[in-house]
Amino acid sequence: MSTTMVEIESRTRGAVERAKLTVKDLKGKVDPDWCPGCGDFGVLTALKQAIVELGLYPHEVMTISGIGCSSNLPGYINAYGMHTLHGRALAVATGAQLANHELKIIATGGDGDGFGIGGNHFLHTMRRNVDLTYIVMDNQIYGLTTGQISPTSIKGMKTKSTPYGSVENPINPIPLAIAAGATYVARGYTGQIKHLVELIKGGIQHKGFALIDAFSPCVTYNHDNSHDFFKQRCQKLEDIGHDPTDFNAAMEKGYMWGEVIPIGLFWKRDDLPSLDQLEPVLDEGGPLAHRPLGVSPETAKALISELM
Repeated sequence: MSTTMVEIESRTRGAVERAKLTVKDLKGKVDPDWCPGCGDFGVLTALKQAIVELGLYPHEVMTISGIGCSSNLPGYINAYGMHTLHGRALAVATGAQLANHELKIIATGGDGDGFGIGGNHFLHTMRRNVDLTYIVMDNQIYGLTTGQISPTSIKGMKTKSTPYGSVENPINPIPLAIAAGATYVARGYTGQIKHLVELIKGGIQHKGFALIDAFSPCVTYNHDNSHDFFKQRCQKLEDIGHDPTDFNAAMEKGYMWGEVIPIGLFWKRDDLPSLDQLEPVLDEGGPLAHRPLGVSPETAKALISELM
C-alpha cells in the first residue's frame, strides 16, 4: 500500500493527518470490459471522484454488486468488494452494513438486476432504511444478455424479446423509492459527471438508504434511450427551484417523463433512524466485525438451559 493510502503523523503539528488520495489510487486491478461509449464508465469515474473528494480510503469503502454488465464494477475499483448473485446485491450489502456499520457500503448494479429479479430486496432494504448507497446504472435494457426489455424499458420498445413492441408499463424507480421509505432519492445522468459526483457524495454522506438512479445509456443495444436522447431532455431540479423536503413535489417531479426529464435530488429526509441505529447491540462495543468471535461461557450456558 502506498504512502498516499495511510495515515501519517505530523510531528510539527502534533496531530494525525490523512494523506491525500487521488483517483489513480482507486484504480482496480483489471480494466473495464464495457463497450466503448457505455454510460457505466461515467458512473465508475463519478464514484471514484466522489470517494476522493470525501477523503475516504479504500479500506473504508465496500462496493457490492449483483449480475450484469454494470455489476462488474467492484473489480474496477480499489476498495473492498463483492460480486454476488443476480438480484441479491442489497441483501448482501445489508449483511455487510450490519456487520460493520463504520464502512461506507455502496451497492452497484443495473435496472434489471435491481428492479427486476432484485425488486423484493429493493423494497425491503428501503423500508428498513439500511444505511447504504445504491447506484443503479439504468440503461432501460438487458445489455449482458444482448438486448431484451428490462423493468424500466418504455412501453412500445422493440427489442429481441419484444420485436413488435413491449406491451408492459415500465417501473418508475423514483416515486417507488420515495413511497417505499428511502430517505435520499436522486437521479443523475452519466453525461453530466460533475452533477453525478455531487449526488453520489450526498448519498454516501447521508445516514440511511440512498438511491441514485443513473441514466447510463447502452450504446450497443438501446438506440432509443441514447446519449442524444438524454442530453436534449435532462433538466436539473436545482435549476427549477425544487425543494427536496417537499414530499408532494418530489412525487410530482418523479413522475415527469417526456420532453423534460428531471435529474437531481428529488427527496431527502433526515428524521428517520437507519436500521443500525435501531439495533441496540450495534451500540455496544463497536462494529460486530471488530469484536471477538464466539460467546461467553455464561451466555452459552444460558442458551443451553433455555433450549434443553
